[in-house]
Amino acid sequence: MSTITHGYAASISKGTLEPFEFDLGELGAEDVEIKVSHCGICHSDLSMLDNEWGMSAYPFVPGHEVTGTVTALGPQAKGLTIGQRVGVGWSAFSCLSCHECLSGNHHLCAQAQGTIVGRHGGFADRLRAQWPWVRPLPDALDPVSAGPLLCGGITVFAPLLMHSILPSSRVGIIGIGGLGHMALQFASKWGCEVHAFTTSDSKEAEARQLGAHFVHNTRQDGVLKQLAGSLDLIISTINVPLDIPGLLGTLAPKG
Repeated sequence: MSTITHGYAASISKGTLEPFEFDLGELGAEDVEIKVSHCGICHSDLSMLDNEWGMSAYPFVPGHEVTGTVTALGPQAKGLTIGQRVGVGWSAFSCLSCHECLSGNHHLCAQAQGTIVGRHGGFADRLRAQWPWVRPLPDALDPVSAGPLLCGGITVFAPLLMHSILPSSRVGIIGIGGLGHMALQFASKWGCEVHAFTTSDSKEAEARQLGAHFVHNTRQDGVLKQLAGSLDLIISTINVPLDIPGLLGTLAPKG
């Protein structure tokens, strides 16, 4: 099988994505090769495209919300089969032997590699990643829309587990955008009392449709004070100036 594949890459920072041919090289012992069917675009792709974090390498192929099917397996790849539907998110490699990996915190491995950090991402015909980072997709999950779950979805779902959130918990979600709309649905399906925070009344109907029980416009005076000491968890999904003291004041003891 040829190792030449085709994708879209930018040759310079802030450059335009253009057709790009590259050689995947020899399949590694723990590698999984995936025929890409769909790939989302995340703001992190744009940040890497523009080298905002100073770690981009060019030519740069973006894409870390990937779905597709397994086409090749290295001899040490485990738990996957040829033709299986899978997905890959932000991470593509970890050492599997350090303290963090052995503790189940593979994403904190000092040798961890991002799918688009020093590697070619999913805006291509094929993608390779180490087997633990290639996740089987249930047949019922639509591959067209599954990609964002592997990045943004994990980002907002993980706090529910990390902070032992219960169905009886009260959870606040700040921002009703790309991450926020998933966070609202996760918290609602978890059984929580869900509070959405927004600065726009026009978002209320959408927030309630996605699972919010209460919608608070933080531009209105006294809104945060009315919630003082009531929330068990707040997930902020936006990168804008916030009333941090006021929001922290809404947290309950141990929140």
